[in-house]
Amino acid sequence: MARQNTKGDLERRPYGGDSTDRRDKHGLIIGVITGGVSQERDRSLLSGRTVHESLSSRGYRTKLIDSAEPDFVDQLREIDVAFLAIAGQYAEDGKLQGLLEMLRIPYTGSGVLASALGMQKAALKNFVAALGIPVLSHTELDLSGDVDILAKGVAEAVGFPVMLKPLSEGGSVGMSIASNPAEFREFIESLDASTPHEMFAERYCAGRSVTVGVIDGPAGPQALPALEAISVTKFYDYDSKRNPAMHSYQCPALLESALRDQISENAVTVHKELGCIGYSRSDFIVDETGKGYFLEVNTLPGLSRTGNLATMAQAQGIEYDNLVEFILESALERDEYVA
Repeated sequence: MARQNTKGDLERRPYGGDSTDRRDKHGLIIGVITGGVSQERDRSLLSGRTVHESLSSRGYRTKLIDSAEPDFVDQLREIDVAFLAIAGQYAEDGKLQGLLEMLRIPYTGSGVLASALGMQKAALKNFVAALGIPVLSHTELDLSGDVDILAKGVAEAVGFPVMLKPLSEGGSVGMSIASNPAEFREFIESLDASTPHEMFAERYCAGRSVTVGVIDGPAGPQALPALEAISVTKFYDYDSKRNPAMHSYQCPALLESALRDQISENAVTVHKELGCIGYSRSDFIVDETGKGYFLEVNTLPGLSRTGNLATMAQAQGIEYDNLVEFILESALERDEYVA
């Protein structure tokens, strides 16, 4: 497994502060970390507001903190627990988790290693493939070279059409389909300073978008009912994810029982072997033959009331406020050091 738990012999500040009884949850100051500087800032702010409202309604002492603020680290020193309602770079990629580890502040979600590997899409696909879980073929792109040579390499390694994806982004940020070398060239030449330049090409699969949430239950990780996202666009892209008029959800997803069970099992396996903590969400694409391919894992899934994770939890009979409180409790139950 990717997760490794160790404890040092040095005397350290108690995890979560030295003046707070962690058993008195309502006595804790909970910092809801949101916003940030990534291209998923809007999604993060939505999650942050709804989590803050949920915890406040249950009597928790909460403080909404935008990680993009200049005094972010100073604000962290005022809290006992960090609830990570944030996504994207500098949030979901292990960097924020590392900072919180150094400050001895318990936090929700996975540790540094699982977060970092989960965010690096190509490395994650290699990791998941080694577990025996089907993934689509891919190749990383060296954008510093000749575009025509690069396109030829993509054609040989993967074959057109391809999905072009940033190596370390989520929420379908920066994704595009290239049906042939000409469209590939057009996309590469359109890149500017605002576009992620570390990218890979993945075999395009025009299938059904299915996602499975996983939560750590008393008996270990368990899958929530699978959800299918039905989009009006060619694929479930950035715009359609953020516009309710452009997508709809089917939960539980209408899948053959064998496929449903296999995808759910694969999501749990990824969660366990990657070393995710508390909760995660794995995305899959189901092709026309009924085969499901793993695409990516979200170690900090969005937490809006109408989002994927909340919808799956609701289908399992878990109300939103109970889901949020469960995630908070997972931060207080984790080991003091998580790699």
